[in-house]
This record gives sequence, structure tokens and C-alpha cells, in this order.
Amino acid sequence: MKIIGRSLLCALLLLPLALQAEDKIGDEATETRLKGLATELRCLVCQNESLEFSRADLAVDLRNQIRDLVAKGKSDQEIIDYLVARYGDFVNYRPPLKPSTVPLWFGPFVLLALGGLVLIVTLVRRRVNITPLSSGEHERIRTLVAKTEEDDKA
Repeated sequence: MKIIGRSLLCALLLLPLALQAEDKIGDEATETRLKGLATELRCLVCQNESLEFSRADLAVDLRNQIRDLVAKGKSDQEIIDYLVARYGDFVNYRPPLKPSTVPLWFGPFVLLALGGLVLIVTLVRRRVNITPLSSGEHERIRTLVAKTEEDDKA
């Protein structure tokens, strides 16, 4: 009785892991199409990882959904259009160039240019604010350095 109870307890504890890792396996042609599509699509959770390699729960669900759409006879473009309609152009690794995706394509370059401009303006302003020392200030520095050297010798 104890063995059955322990086995049942182990099975119940491992069930969530088995359900999480479940990724339906289809036939060879379906898996090939899935792999091709999954490399072109971005994981919405990981954002910088393809759907093919992501282990996020949403990625597993999306791969299963793609598998189901392939089984229903949908073309690759129809599947991509379906996912874009549902999740937006960000799901594509290479979103199309249109007004809503301009920030995705050119945003990094604009931010880089703005950062360079801020750097240049900051450096120019610093250079303008630097004033040369007067002869009295030079003499005071020499006196302080000489006094410091005498203190170090003592």
C-alpha cells in the first residue's frame, strides 16, 4: 500500500513537468514546416529568441497552434498572417516596412544618432567651460606642491 501511495505521489508531483514539456510531435513534413516557420517567428516572451528554440510556455503553445494550422492545410503565409493578426508585426523576426513598423526598423539608428549628438554637445560645452589658470593660481599650486613634498620628507 505504501509503495502504491508513493508511486502515485511521485506521478502527481511530476505531472506538471510532463505537461509543461509536452510539445506534440507530428509527422516529418509537418515538423519540417514547423521548424521553418518557427525560425522566422519571434518568441513573444523571450523577444530575442526564435520560436523554434524558446522553451517558454507561450512558445510551446504557439508551436502546437502552428502544427494544428499546418494539419488543417493552411499555407505558410496564411499561418504567418494569422499570427501577425493576433500578436502584431513584432512576432516576425523581419517585420514588413510600413508606418506601424518604422520604429522597429529605424528606432535603434535614431537612438544611436541622438546619443552621439548628446555626447558631442556635452563635450563641446565642457571644452568651452575650461578656463586657463592665471599666473597667481600657477604660483599657488607650486607652493602647495612644494609644501606637500616637504611634509612627505619629514
